Amino acid sequence: MIWLQLTANTGPAECCLGVRKAFDMLCAQANQAGVAIDVIEQIDGPVAGTLRSVLLEVGGDGDLARRWCGTLLWICDSPYRSGHKRKNWFLHGAAFAPPSSPSPEVGEIRYEAIRASGPGGQHVNKTDSAIRATHVATGLSVKVQTERSQHANRRIAGQLLAGKLAALAAQSALEDRAARRSQHWSAERGNAVRTFEGMGFKERR
Repeated sequence: MIWLQLTANTGPAECCLGVRKAFDMLCAQANQAGVAIDVIEQIDGPVAGTLRSVLLEVGGDGDLARRWCGTLLWICDSPYRSGHKRKNWFLHGAAFAPPSSPSPEVGEIRYEAIRASGPGGQHVNKTDSAIRATHVATGLSVKVQTERSQHANRRIAGQLLAGKLAALAAQSALEDRAARRSQHWSAERGNAVRTFEGMGFKERR
């Protein structure tokens, strides 16, 4: 099992549409390969049906997830801005091991069972076993609804919250490196590991 994040970073709506198309293609590939895939967290894009980012739990040996790592280029006329000159839209994939659950040192975490909701079709649990985990000291919270048992969702919620707490703790360091990170992203735009074309999101071989 591995976690995979697909993101448009700070890109426009077209990049967010690219994330949605990449997500749909990944789900189709996972289904064909018999690999389990669950949505852990998603952030919607500025246009309905698009995704700013999506965090997935991908089963198997991780090979499928790793094929989506790196800079991804989508070449397509903008479906939102007629006559727009730009045709190259970039998104990014990154795979990593699920974080450990929060240690006792992080302080109190409150867990509550809630009803799952929102879009997602077969990837969203429709039972009452969704879990919201809240870090009492900071108010930071996450909601997980991928599994059909409260125990499984509680475990994933703890892992996801641990990752967010770690990211919060490192925020000052990330801000100090913001300029270098921006340059790194710019460099990546010219070094796509996979290229897709057209509204059909067909991969260029």
